[in-house]
Amino acid sequence: MKIVFIGSSKFGLRCLEFLNLLKCCTVTGAITAPSKFKISYKPEGVTNVLYADIPHYCLKNEIPHETINCGMNDSGLLEKVREWRPDAYIVSGWYHMIPKSWRDVAPAYGLHASLLPDYSGGAPLVWAMINGENKTGITLFQMDGGVDSGPIVGQIEERIYTQDTIASLYERIENRGLELLDVFIPKLSTGSIEPKIQDESKRRIFPQRTPEDGKIDWSLDALSIERFIRAQTRPYPGAFTIVDGERLIIWEGEMISCTGKQPEVGTITFSDGFFHAICGENKIKIKKINFKGLEYEGTSLRDVFGGRCINKFKNAL
Repeated sequence: MKIVFIGSSKFGLRCLEFLNLLKCCTVTGAITAPSKFKISYKPEGVTNVLYADIPHYCLKNEIPHETINCGMNDSGLLEKVREWRPDAYIVSGWYHMIPKSWRDVAPAYGLHASLLPDYSGGAPLVWAMINGENKTGITLFQMDGGVDSGPIVGQIEERIYTQDTIASLYERIENRGLELLDVFIPKLSTGSIEPKIQDESKRRIFPQRTPEDGKIDWSLDALSIERFIRAQTRPYPGAFTIVDGERLIIWEGEMISCTGKQPEVGTITFSDGFFHAICGENKIKIKKINFKGLEYEGTSLRDVFGGRCINKFKNAL
C-alpha cells in the first residue's frame, strides 16, 4: 500500500517514522508545514509549539516531500501528490482540513486525541484536562468534510491521572496512537477494516486555543486552577497571570486547602517558603514560574519581587 503522510508535529514525526518501518506499506511522499503558518481561525498566523523538522527526516530517508505555503487548496501541490500515487493518506499532527479534492484521490485517515465523537475540534487533551475528565483516548478515523466526523476505524482509551501534566498525558496518548497504526495499517492494506459511523448525538466540538486563552481566572476554585495550570504547562506556552503589568507564567502549582477566614480572592500570601494565591475556594501554592524571561522555583520565588512587602501584591493577580 502506498501512503502519503501529512503532518507537522513531533507526534506526526513519530508516526512517519513508524509507518516507514512497516512492511505492509511504503511511504511515497509527505506533506508538512512550517513552524509558523496561517490558518482560517487566525489569518495572521499561529506558531506550532509542537513543530518537528519533518523535511529533515524525509531528506535523510529519501522520501519525497512538500511544505505547504498557500494552504491545501493549491492545485499545483495536489498535482505533485498525485504523482506519488497514494492508496491512502495518514494524517497526524495536522491543523488543516483535508480538502475533498485530495480525498477524491485517496481516502484520508486521521489520528485525533480523543474518544470521538466527544471532544472533536481543537486541543482535545487540553480541554479534557481543564474540564476534569478522568479518561480520554485516541481515535483513528476516516476523514470527511466535517470536524473529526468521519467513520471510526479504531480507538483506545487512556486514563487521566490527577498528577498528569499535558506532557505526561500526551506521551501516553502518542504511544496509544502508534498502537492503533500497528493494528490497523495492515488491515487497511488488505481492505479488511470495518469503520463505524459516529453517533452525532454524542458529539461536542471544542475550539482551538491560543496562548491568550491561558489567562487564569482566580475566582475559580483552586482545584480547577491547578488543572488549568497542568493542562497548559510545557511544552505549551503556560497558564499565566499579570503582575505589575507583566505576564507571570505559572508552570507548576498545587492546590492547598484553607481553613478559617481567608483574604479576598487574588491576594498573595507567603508561608513555608512559597507564595500562595487565594482563589475562589482554597489557594494555589505557586511552585515554578517564568517572570520577565527568568525561571524561578521553590524558595527562589522570593527573588521575583525584590523583597518588597507582600501586602503590595494584594489583588495583583
